[in-house]
Amino acid sequence: MITVVTGATGHIGANLVRALIASGRRVRCVVREERAALADVDVECVEADVRDAASLRGAFRGAATVFHLAAVISIDGDRHGLVAATNVDGARNAAEAALACGVRRLVHCSSIHGFEQNGPAATVVESTPRAFSARHAYDRSKAAGERAVREVAARGLDAVIVHPTAVIGPFDFEPSRMGRVLLDLYRRRLPSLVPGGFDWVDVRDVVAGLLGAETHGRPHESYLLSGRYASLAELARLAADVTGVPAPRWCTPVWLARAAAPFSTTLGRVRGREPLFTGESLDALAMGTQVDCAKARRELGYSPRDLRTTLRDTYAWFAETDRLRLERPLDPGAEAAGSAGAA
Repeated sequence: MITVVTGATGHIGANLVRALIASGRRVRCVVREERAALADVDVECVEADVRDAASLRGAFRGAATVFHLAAVISIDGDRHGLVAATNVDGARNAAEAALACGVRRLVHCSSIHGFEQNGPAATVVESTPRAFSARHAYDRSKAAGERAVREVAARGLDAVIVHPTAVIGPFDFEPSRMGRVLLDLYRRRLPSLVPGGFDWVDVRDVVAGLLGAETHGRPHESYLLSGRYASLAELARLAADVTGVPAPRWCTPVWLARAAAPFSTTLGRVRGREPLFTGESLDALAMGTQVDCAKARRELGYSPRDLRTTLRDTYAWFAETDRLRLERPLDPGAEAAGSAGAA
């Protein structure tokens, strides 16, 4: 039977596809133009757009399981409507296509951003209210996308939903925003850090959670896939321990970071790439989000690894793929739970 992955060229997708191939699965990847992340794997690629329901029905035909990962991540609003079109309409289209094609199970990858987050005093669990009226477009889109999938599931689709926190780890081809941060830390391109932190999870643990949701998840249930909370300052110190490159010594005061955010946003737009920080990202970092993954541990066998190991394996992969040149061997004290080449 065929396993279909949308968003297969993204960070989670590149890791999931490799894990599926390693387990002997036949994989069909729903792609658009960019395929670099799949260049070295033996998969079937089908061109389709999640915004086009008809193209998804063709891509899902004959599939036993669909992992729907395709999404647009934004910390800069939704000026062109692509966030809502992909994360809400695309999620609905994927669910409708899965139902029409008789897919046995749809595993929909949502996000921690789909939940209301009220600071560190309120830990996020699966029953936490969704962010339908959140200030930021991305948060609203992830809540609405989950709701769209559930509406189709109510008509007979077997769907399970997972919610990762902030993802880091190897096989980060683009690279992701946090991959860029880690590279910039190594290259000493960040003179200072911004306040706050988040819950960071290894991409390979997210993949394990996705596979656990496929085989053990209860229909229509949600599962939080978290790792560990760390401030950006702590994350930079851990990265410095692994690489030997000193972390930035200065943390920008909150008021100054807020004042600089519009300029960072404008510069990113001029350069045609998403900025490293905006008012939205500062809001997320300031929330101090605490996340409880006990349900995933209990029902999916989920077990996130150590953050230091994740950083070591990520830098090792960046070095192996010539995205950076190590000035010294990585700290062997960061024992890897698996090699940097494992999905």
